[in-house]
Amino acid sequence: MRDRTPALLPLVLDSATVAVAGVPILDRVSFTLEAGSRSVVLGANGAGKSVLLRLCHGLLAPTAGTMRWLGPHAGDPGRFQAMVFQRPIMLRRSVIANVAYGLKLAGIAKAERLARAHAALARVGLAHLAGRPARLLSGGEQQLAALARAWVLEPEVLFLDEPTASLDPAATRAVEAIVGAIHTSGTKIVMTTHNLGQARRVADEILFLDRGRLIERAGVDRFFAGPATTEARAFIEGELP
Repeated sequence: MRDRTPALLPLVLDSATVAVAGVPILDRVSFTLEAGSRSVVLGANGAGKSVLLRLCHGLLAPTAGTMRWLGPHAGDPGRFQAMVFQRPIMLRRSVIANVAYGLKLAGIAKAERLARAHAALARVGLAHLAGRPARLLSGGEQQLAALARAWVLEPEVLFLDEPTASLDPAATRAVEAIVGAIHTSGTKIVMTTHNLGQARRVADEILFLDRGRLIERAGVDRFFAGPATTEARAFIEGELP
């Protein structure tokens, strides 16, 4: 089990902007993420949620402003964080090999990485599919395998980009349960969604994006009971496209 002493957090964005051809997709976003609470980035399609997660994960660099980890291992963020995408990328190999792949890159001995990968698959309910080609799994099963692949690394921070957007209700509930278990194990969850019901179920706090701007941040109960901005209120009431 990884030492849970913070290695990366807090994460600080200061007027972070991501622009394409001079058009801002994220516009001067500033916030600090600390360990503990489950942070859900909420907003309509096109609000900039996925771009924000890719920026935080390090897949994108800000075109203006800054994004900085402030923990003692900030110079090596890849070791302590993971990301699961809406449509997970499965390698052309077995489920167990997919889950063990990150451990192999980390230099973990084969016997240990296979033991840890089998344990991770058991935690997400896929132990019986360990030897199956990963690309033959259903969409929901692939997402569970992707969560196992991330969880086995015991990341300090796990970014989840709309992980249930293309799943049926049963698969969605399974993914949400696993996300809750990963959070309970000590991993900071940062997740995007446009689904209000999911945000209520999963979040401790809401960061609400509108057209690339972070316009509201609040605890989940306060956000839904009384949003402070007209844009958030319209979104909750189903009026914001």
